[in-house]
Amino acid sequence: MAIWNLGSINIDHVYRLDHLPRPGETLASRSYAQGLGGKGANQSIAAARAGAITHHVGAIGPEDDWVIDRLRDRGVCTADILRLPGQATGHAIILLDDQAENSIVIHPGANRAITPAMLQKPLSAMKPQDMLLIQNETGCQTEAARIARRAGARVIYSAAPFDIDAVRAILPHATILAMNAGEAEALFAAMPGDLPVQGLLITRGGDGAEYRDLVTGEVHRQAAFPVNPVDTTGAGDTFTGYFAAALDRGDAVPAALRLAAGAAALKVTIPGAGDAIPGIEEVIPFIANRT
Repeated sequence: MAIWNLGSINIDHVYRLDHLPRPGETLASRSYAQGLGGKGANQSIAAARAGAITHHVGAIGPEDDWVIDRLRDRGVCTADILRLPGQATGHAIILLDDQAENSIVIHPGANRAITPAMLQKPLSAMKPQDMLLIQNETGCQTEAARIARRAGARVIYSAAPFDIDAVRAILPHATILAMNAGEAEALFAAMPGDLPVQGLLITRGGDGAEYRDLVTGEVHRQAAFPVNPVDTTGAGDTFTGYFAAALDRGDAVPAALRLAAGAAALKVTIPGAGDAIPGIEEVIPFIANRT
């Protein structure tokens, strides 16, 4: 079993502020840091740190070799990451306030320059027991999902940044939709009634998460583990990557939710995105004695 991820790769530029800027307001930041991010890279790192064999399929600009090195060092298989001439590596401007809330501006760069032809070779290696992760930050999402389902693999689609047209296009090929509470509300408002997927994974920040099994009608809920948050960037991606890795190794949904909640809780106690995602050797002891 393995996880494949058609995933965005971003370089994060993080600015810490006393408060998030209001319209028309100019603020001086208290500090600046650069790190690895992107919903796709975060999810790949989380899945790999949870112990899953994880192949990242994506693209960066011709420079930024350190990005590949960082992913590889975190356990991600990077052979299918392309360097595209004339494209900038995707990047994000992240503003963080004293309450660990954030505002983010993203430039997609090479993430949106992926073409269907670039997917054929890497995704042809997928097997029926494998899983494909996708987020709404790359090109060719629907094409990748079609390939995965033809191979018999499961598809987890993170509907973020939320776009109803992107969701509608991929729904016939998705197995599980992953969203935060706001994205779920937007989806239910735009598409009331039954959805043609097996399950919904909804993260609710400090209120925990839930998995709605649309086949059996069961709803599994997991409370958040209380911590003192420092940086919430990438918490949802950490949750999704760990949840996928747990399902990949055969865990039941409640166990997968618990493991993912523990990973997300530890992540928010550390500044950064992909670089701050904990390993399973940290998560297991953390959740062991917590109810």
